[in-house]
Amino acid sequence: MKREPFVFVIMRLNLKAVLLFLTVIVMIITSAVYMRCVEFTFPQDLVKRWDRRLYAVGNADLLHDQLDGSDDGRGGIATNDGFNLQELQDIECIINQEYTVHCKRDGDNREVYVPFSFLRHYFDISGAMSSPASPLTTIDGNSNSQAQSKFLWMHSTAKINVPKGKYDARGVFMYFENYNVEIRDRVKCISAVDGVPVSTQWEKKGYFYPTQIAQFALSHYSKNLTEPEPRIRMLENVDSVQANWLLPSKISNLTRIWHPKFNSSVIQYETASDFDSAIALKEIDQTLDLVLSADLLLVTNSSSLMITVENRETKHTYRVHYVPVDLLLSVQDENIYYGLGLQALNKWHHLTRDLHIDVQKGMALDGPKKSPIRVKRTDLRILAVSFLGVGFFDNISLSTYDHMANFYDAAEWLVNNQDQNTGGWPNPVRRSLNGFAELKAGWLSAMGQGHAISVLARAYWKSGGDKRYLKAAALGLKPYRVFSKGGGVLARFMDKYFWYEEYPTTPASFVLNGFIYSLLGLYDLNSTAPSFIANEAGQFFQQGMISLKNMLLLFDTGSGTSYDLRHLSLGVAPNLARWDYHATHVNQLLLLATIDNDPLISRTAERWKGYMFVSC
Repeated sequence: MKREPFVFVIMRLNLKAVLLFLTVIVMIITSAVYMRCVEFTFPQDLVKRWDRRLYAVGNADLLHDQLDGSDDGRGGIATNDGFNLQELQDIECIINQEYTVHCKRDGDNREVYVPFSFLRHYFDISGAMSSPASPLTTIDGNSNSQAQSKFLWMHSTAKINVPKGKYDARGVFMYFENYNVEIRDRVKCISAVDGVPVSTQWEKKGYFYPTQIAQFALSHYSKNLTEPEPRIRMLENVDSVQANWLLPSKISNLTRIWHPKFNSSVIQYETASDFDSAIALKEIDQTLDLVLSADLLLVTNSSSLMITVENRETKHTYRVHYVPVDLLLSVQDENIYYGLGLQALNKWHHLTRDLHIDVQKGMALDGPKKSPIRVKRTDLRILAVSFLGVGFFDNISLSTYDHMANFYDAAEWLVNNQDQNTGGWPNPVRRSLNGFAELKAGWLSAMGQGHAISVLARAYWKSGGDKRYLKAAALGLKPYRVFSKGGGVLARFMDKYFWYEEYPTTPASFVLNGFIYSLLGLYDLNSTAPSFIANEAGQFFQQGMISLKNMLLLFDTGSGTSYDLRHLSLGVAPNLARWDYHATHVNQLLLLATIDNDPLISRTAERWKGYMFVSC
């Protein structure tokens, strides 16, 4: 056998080595590319990108900004785990093969960080950065914990409020001390005629929504019981406090006179109609205590009360006018006008106004519709109080709040605007619910009836027995006797269980939270009224509780609750309650459990409460 030359053997060995080496290099490069590439599955042009600007809300973006590499003032953003967020790797997360989200990855721990602005919308949750001083920054209540900002993660803005004791029909209404009805975007303003909110919830021009007005009253009543005594600064009461009013014009005059009707002294004034001639109390320089109270009698429709308010941050000045004309709210440049109504002419009128709310609503009306400019209460300062035209005034003060004045304004509205035939407080707008026949203007709501009765029962007790409030509350029971098709709020489930309808739809919708609110109104009247009225309210309450106990589990989905029972009425998919409504269901049951000791109520409340939390 002929031997190959030695040189050919060496060449063959080197060729194999080279091929092996090249193969290893290709495998290493391929593996590296594979490990580094996060979009190898789907080309980018086939996957839409997530636009977080469409879903970012409030302080929740702070977390995303940090994950994007924002500076913490120390050259980096260190986490509690000891690594620097600037060392995280940018990656794209592909969500259900539909769109991509900018994320970050920790190469060592193989952890992926997803922006909260995406999680918030995707999972219907909420969160915000807390201040170090916030009591919510500690879980165990230990005040010795290191002070630092923390991120508070919640299922939407829902909160469970555990009752501190048995529900008291004369006390705080549920957890309404936390409500601030007037700051809601769907409240156009507080009427200067009636002192109650004007809603834009279902009609943009504004209308009086009885349910919202009653919530306004119950909120202020509850705040009055839970907040400290307000600070009050008396500016002028003629007798013990006399201010130094400026008279800029020779034709302007001010006189303190005795008024026999009130058996006290008042101020009579007269000026021209231009701003320069107004009598004024200046250099007030009042912050925080922005609730104005005054007794007024305006003689001409050119007369007015004018408050000058300054934004301390922007130095912008607003003039808030209260005028005796039929006007809700109007804005002209820096002038904000609230109408007292023509009926205010030559008639004494007690005015209570939150100037922060009045300025904010004026700015919202005059500003951008989608994102109205906001002004903080701490930014405002009252500079002057002025009067124009001809009139009288007395008892001008500024205070932190005047909750009972707001409460009684709403109670008076309910007395004066009740339908004497039906006993109801009609809703003056149409209401459409998917799948149900449209509710025509004038429909009654069991929730509105219950809330109103809760207000009037408290007004009756707090006023020492004013029978006007009791009479209106008793008349408010009438719709509970009438089926919704006849103009009442009564419905029947399976021809067996009676239900009080928040929305008297056809067919019945069986809304849970509105029904329970109506029960609380019945309980409140039963607890405060004389027996001849209390007995009927008690019968309606017990009838409703029987229905609730037998129907309650129909609202349980196993992971949440249904807002209503349209899946049974219409044969459609369940109308799942948002987390805030689900939390309301839980809060209502926890409250009812202090009234009725049936374990079904407390056990269901605890189970539904558990749906809101996820174990890690």
